[in-house]
Amino acid sequence: MAAWVAAHRPELTWWCPPLPPSPREALALLEAGTAGWPAEGVAVVGSSLGGFYATVLAETAGRRLWRVGLVNPAVDPARDLAAHIGEQTAWHDPAERFFFQPGYVDELRAMTPGALTGRERYLAIIATGDEVLDWREMAARYAGEPLHVVDGSDHALADFPDHLPRLVRHLHLERP
Repeated sequence: MAAWVAAHRPELTWWCPPLPPSPREALALLEAGTAGWPAEGVAVVGSSLGGFYATVLAETAGRRLWRVGLVNPAVDPARDLAAHIGEQTAWHDPAERFFFQPGYVDELRAMTPGALTGRERYLAIIATGDEVLDWREMAARYAGEPLHVVDGSDHALADFPDHLPRLVRHLHLERP
């Protein structure tokens, strides 16, 4: 996504900060970093736990007109990550380690959004071959959106470039 924005829409503001392990701190960072952004004309994209955070962010007051793109979004990370308390490796860099604390599960539970508003704002791209999350649960959570179910693939959506044009159109990122 970053490469596409750099190549095709370099005038856009692109912000993809590294997030701390604490969900409360991660959301605080995202809220602070986007605090001055307009109510319209913004798009947020997230994958897996980032998809959960993108949903939480897009469901907060003042951001309910933002377009949202999700790739294999976590639906119930409090439940799913409760089994992963302890030392973990970062997905993007296995040499980077962090400790997932029990309190983080409570933080995730506390921020879980209810029913989605402006459901047409969301595009969820969901792979049936996701080896981490249940694609049926994701599809049920984002049903009625412009949902795109990919036959096969994996949690990382290894064939992401094939789906990028659909995401770009949904986010209204085509050149005017």
